[in-house]
Amino acid sequence: MTARGPIERLPTGISGFDDIAAGGLPLGRPTLVTGTTGSGKTCFAIEFLARGIVLFGQPGVFVTAEETADSVRSSAASLGFDIEQWEREGRWAFVDASPIEGEEEPIRTVGAYDFGALMARIDHAIRRSGARRVSFDSFSSIIGRFTDLGVMRRELVRIVAGMKSLGVTLILTSERTEEYDGISRYGVEEFVLDNVIVLRNVLRDGRRRRTVEIVKFRGLPHRTGEWLFTIDSREGFVVIPLGVAHPPAHASTVRVSTGNAGLDQMVGGGLFKDAIALLTGPAGVGKTLTGLSFACGAAGTDERCLYCTFDETHDQLVRDAASWGLHLEAMEAADRLLVKADYPESASPEDHFMHLRHAVADYAPTRVVVDTLSSLERVVSTQSLLDFVIALTTMVREKEITTLITAAYTGQAPQGGQPSSGGIDLARVTDVTIMLRYVERIGDIQRAIAVLQARGSDHDHAIRQVTVDDAGMHIGDPLPRVAHVLSGSAALTEQPPWPAGPDAAVREPAAGGGDQAGAS
Repeated sequence: MTARGPIERLPTGISGFDDIAAGGLPLGRPTLVTGTTGSGKTCFAIEFLARGIVLFGQPGVFVTAEETADSVRSSAASLGFDIEQWEREGRWAFVDASPIEGEEEPIRTVGAYDFGALMARIDHAIRRSGARRVSFDSFSSIIGRFTDLGVMRRELVRIVAGMKSLGVTLILTSERTEEYDGISRYGVEEFVLDNVIVLRNVLRDGRRRRTVEIVKFRGLPHRTGEWLFTIDSREGFVVIPLGVAHPPAHASTVRVSTGNAGLDQMVGGGLFKDAIALLTGPAGVGKTLTGLSFACGAAGTDERCLYCTFDETHDQLVRDAASWGLHLEAMEAADRLLVKADYPESASPEDHFMHLRHAVADYAPTRVVVDTLSSLERVVSTQSLLDFVIALTTMVREKEITTLITAAYTGQAPQGGQPSSGGIDLARVTDVTIMLRYVERIGDIQRAIAVLQARGSDHDHAIRQVTVDDAGMHIGDPLPRVAHVLSGSAALTEQPPWPAGPDAAVREPAAGGGDQAGAS
């Protein structure tokens, strides 16, 4: 008996998928891709062949059993794939098994029937093109012609065995009627095929959420669970978050300015070039000003900044920056700044991420500002927001982009004193954590700033006073005799009499007043 060697993998080339598949599909084995209407089955089947041609020079055969070849060509063109050109070059071949035009329902087959004629056509197309990959879309429309489940299973076994003998890696798509009930429509496909992938298109909180799950790879490991994906007009099928992070080979020791000399000192001399910083605070406390100052730190250097705002339009941001002496239009003219302004409701979180990804790829920034992440909470679930954050941090870490993310403060002290947004512990995925807070004096409101963490660096442990004027933000002396500033309930550590002057002690505000006071 001959010992079998290890199972090889065939990279699909689909963005992010090969990461969760631990390298790709099992080579030479059939894979069932099943999903409900609109879940992306045909897109996956098209991309499997298209990426094979573009990235690996591997020809493919597309068996279409539902849509016409013209319909598939049109769908592929919307994703940037010129199938007609590949057909002329002999790298893409169609086998059309779609229903006859005008046929309202599939022909039901009674008794014995096999796929002899269809298999002969597929065999001919594979040999003529030298195909290494085959997509069969949708196989359920073919086996659905049988009335007996035993016949369905037998014929499925025969066609799978035939494909294996040809040495191709096969994708078979199949429909399902429920998102979380069963794997396939007829309940036999998943038992015959070696590998099963489930695509879902679930409606939650008024928005569709597409996910991909590898249910089984017979004999091979893979990453489990559901992974968010989107179908992008520019990049096609994209798994988000991008599977597994690929961190840089080294950690940078180069520091870059935050754009504020006082804050630079607090974080140990500036941010490391590959750092991700999180700034939290209530509305109006100075998050946008800090983000703009960080962006303007690229002025006069060879750096570029991508500024993504979910709260304001481009013109509003330019106006606000000018009130603090920051001139964004001059930076844009010098090609040092690109502003992307989108309201959260304009797209899904995964599409917002893709817009950011495209901007990073096209503009090649060295700095990124996201202001404010919390705005996305209006339109997304906690899980979707977490996916967005992980995808964003994965992307900027791989490219060593210094990044500042702002988030609103909820007014409640999270577990462990760490800042959160929408129930997500953001400090766990960032390197530097900065808090801006309001504190209440007798007769007025002041601001305070603190650095909670700065990984790999010493930092200032004081809670310092902050003032804002038309020249920007100024960081001053430590706040005296005040406790619980970071939790939003500032209180004196000793009783009055109250001292006079700018360092006047902070009195305890009314319940809930720590963040609400002064937040317009």
